[in-house]
Amino acid sequence: MPSPQGATPHPRVKLAVVGGGSTYTPELVDGFARLRDVLPLAELVLVDPAADRLELVGGLARRIFAKQGHPGRISWTSDLDAGVDGADAVLLQLRIGGQAARQQDETWPLECGCVGQETTGAGGLAKALRTVPVVLDIAERVRRRNPGAWIVDFTNPVGIVTRALLAHGHRAVGLCNVAIGFQRKFAALLGVSPGEVELEHIGLNHLTWERAVRVGGEDVLPRLLAEHGDTLAGHLRMPRPLLDRLGVVPSYYLRYYYQHDAVVRELRGTPSRAAEVAAIERQLLEMYGDPALDEKPELLSRRGGAFYSEAAVALTSSLLRDVGGTQVVNTLNRGTLPFLPDDAVIEVPATVDSTGATPLPVRPLEPLYAGLVAHVTAYEHLALEAALWGRDGRNADRSGGRDAVFSALLAHPLIGQTDHADRLTDELLAHNREHLTWA
Repeated sequence: MPSPQGATPHPRVKLAVVGGGSTYTPELVDGFARLRDVLPLAELVLVDPAADRLELVGGLARRIFAKQGHPGRISWTSDLDAGVDGADAVLLQLRIGGQAARQQDETWPLECGCVGQETTGAGGLAKALRTVPVVLDIAERVRRRNPGAWIVDFTNPVGIVTRALLAHGHRAVGLCNVAIGFQRKFAALLGVSPGEVELEHIGLNHLTWERAVRVGGEDVLPRLLAEHGDTLAGHLRMPRPLLDRLGVVPSYYLRYYYQHDAVVRELRGTPSRAAEVAAIERQLLEMYGDPALDEKPELLSRRGGAFYSEAAVALTSSLLRDVGGTQVVNTLNRGTLPFLPDDAVIEVPATVDSTGATPLPVRPLEPLYAGLVAHVTAYEHLALEAALWGRDGRNADRSGGRDAVFSALLAHPLIGQTDHADRLTDELLAHNREHLTWA
């Protein structure tokens, strides 16, 4: 592939996607095909224990590359060690327990009057407990095969999983599509290109606010709220007056905090998102099996993960090609928010290059937001301790593990009551016993 005159030729990259049998993957593959000048892939390996899904997803991936004239090789395997061997970067997009586990995460907390959601509250803790040990095992195997490989974590809960990876010395950066989704949304409303929009995005994964939206150096957030407040409120499913009073744009996930009781009533009266996604996935997999299909279907947009591929390509390219640039990522705090520990993982704009992600300086965070960020950071610390129970030389007795889970739930701002934490601990353990070796 030609390079600009005088420039160093692009390196030919091998990328492995662990969880490659996900129905998300064609979105990712489409991005790799369209943005091959940004990230020139020589080889893409899809890794997943579900061989039947791999055949369907891998076949469509090859057809997408072929249609768009991408010269890269696509293969797939259920052998993790073989799949990551020689990879320059490994992208993690796992769902331990599949949609069935997600269905549980979204339902049993509701019985206690708490939000049922896969990344927030008790359901999010359950997902972390299932996921962190598996991700760390994968990361250790990647490190043995390729000590210099980068790990890009798209696996939820991204903040906790990324913190686990970094705490164990892995070369890792966490990625979420919330920021790029806002960038594209704002650009469309303003009638400018996405590249012209710069976000002052700050907080933790799934707990963020847009405090400024700059175009050409000017903060246009006040104009966005004044002219498009109703549209944004509808998109977020939050009251317009709340946005006007805050003067910021919260992430969608702040609904679970700002409107907790209303959301619980809503969730109790509607089918779970897991059930909806499972139905979409069944349709998608049937479509992926059609040998005539050679592009991502429109139905995939209802699966979630909008602009995931663009964010993943940009991040991976910056890590591997050392081109620099600023992206919103999940990385170590290291004094960026002085009221948090240095080893907390925050979600902010950062300079990304071959050494990793370095957060940009930020304005002091207002108490209204800083208090919640500090509270959830403390929960995430305890959640990681619970997820690591039985590893790293800890005594894997059930009572100690139960106490760790209880402490994390009691610390969570959406729970915080002894009776709720006790009952939710029992429910969490009952629904996840097969995934917790000590339970």
